[in-house]
Amino acid sequence: MRTLTLIGIGAGDPDYLTVQAIAALKRTQAFFVMDKGSQKDDLVQLRRQICARFIDHDDYRFVEIADPVRDLNIVSYPERVRRWHEQRVALYEVTLARELDEHGHGAILVWGDPMLYDSSLRIVEQLVARNVLPLAYEVIPGISSMQALCARHRITLNQIGGAVQITTGRRLLQGLPEGVHDVLVMLDGECSFRTLAEPQLHIYWGAYLGTPHEILIAGTLADVSARIQSVRAEAREKHGWIMDTYLLRRAQPEHES
Repeated sequence: MRTLTLIGIGAGDPDYLTVQAIAALKRTQAFFVMDKGSQKDDLVQLRRQICARFIDHDDYRFVEIADPVRDLNIVSYPERVRRWHEQRVALYEVTLARELDEHGHGAILVWGDPMLYDSSLRIVEQLVARNVLPLAYEVIPGISSMQALCARHRITLNQIGGAVQITTGRRLLQGLPEGVHDVLVMLDGECSFRTLAEPQLHIYWGAYLGTPHEILIAGTLADVSARIQSVRAEAREKHGWIMDTYLLRRAQPEHES
């Protein structure tokens, strides 16, 4: 049976790879990569560099798959993503059948960790559920952007005894949740934090974490919001893409600490 491994490769620094991930790299015959266009070619090249660094043989290859474009005419966001996933499943099914023999071993190198805001694991689950192509799969964790963010800012993710909510920029537009003092925001292409008006709210923001282009900004949101928006826009224009995340922190009441 064909085997597919989802390997978390961390948030950008090749040193983030675990021993388990390196071992999985070495036994992989074909690495499947979604080609998202020339603007994000850096992400493909980093994957190639990781393999060149950690694999001590040349008996592997990269297989690039043209990533289907989401249909923006579909108004419903969940439905738009569902249709996009269906297209990806069909592409993987054909490509795996063509590129791997019956006992072949392939892998998908997942930025950060496969469990956190990445579609790869859902795609593979759907692929297996179709039962057209017999396939076994495994998941290897990686250092996520939220871990890298906290490490680079030298902060904990939560306050003493406090809860953390992980959400998206889309949901942040509905406001900060009540009773949660720490909110980790991902997938925010619109700088949704700009809509918040809590005077003592702090933000710890990071972009291109773990890469030579890394940018870190922290402070009271009222003081640094405009700066983050400006720096983010300039960086995206310069590189053609950006990956960023941030933690919003409310002061914890003394009786809860």
